[in-house]
Amino acid sequence: MTHTYQLTGMTCGGCENKVKSNLLVLPDVTSVEVSKDTNSATISMDKHIGLDTLQQALGGKDSKYQISATHHSETLEEAKSWAETYKPILLIFSYVTAISLVVSWQSSGINFMVFMRVFMAGFFLTFSFFKMLNLKAFAESYAMYDIIAKKFGAWGYIYAFIELGLGLSFALNLSPVAVNWVTLIVMTVSILGVLESVLNKKKIQCACLGAVFNLPMSTVTIVEDAIMIAMSAAMLILM
Repeated sequence: MTHTYQLTGMTCGGCENKVKSNLLVLPDVTSVEVSKDTNSATISMDKHIGLDTLQQALGGKDSKYQISATHHSETLEEAKSWAETYKPILLIFSYVTAISLVVSWQSSGINFMVFMRVFMAGFFLTFSFFKMLNLKAFAESYAMYDIIAKKFGAWGYIYAFIELGLGLSFALNLSPVAVNWVTLIVMTVSILGVLESVLNKKKIQCACLGAVFNLPMSTVTIVEDAIMIAMSAAMLILM
């Protein structure tokens, strides 16, 4: 994608070269054209980059170079970028939710216990599948933030099989009390490492879909784990 911005503060050719070189070092920026005469910058990028990031590359908010969007909506572009980044997870949740609704639908309405069980079965089976495609790469990525995997590397391998086992158990409705307790404990431990990474603003790859998709660690990962924790706790309470 290519956007044209208003960029003030350039007074000479040296300014143009400095601004251009500072923007070109940003990841995902492929080309930059700037003009002091029109106070503009045309930037081509592989994915949308927020104004804050662009301004930081120019020296921060106190820099004499100030960049602003004039030809596009930043809010809309950020929404598009977010949706594109998390498209795999959004599609998975949509499919799993739709299937769960169909299976749990009864004449009197939705059976929420069945809905949650089917949803969790679909969730764990799908996510374990992507992890199994490259188990070694998943374990290495998982060890970057999970509190157990950091100290015990084999936990990444074990975790993938635990997810597979939970998925099959929910699908077959095996030992629901024990399975929900295992889910509650495992996902609670898992979310601790995710929370730490997100709160510390660590820019690392989320291993939730293995190494197949390069998804950044974010609040989306927290929500994903929190849903599993909430559903397992709800099922234990309602049983």
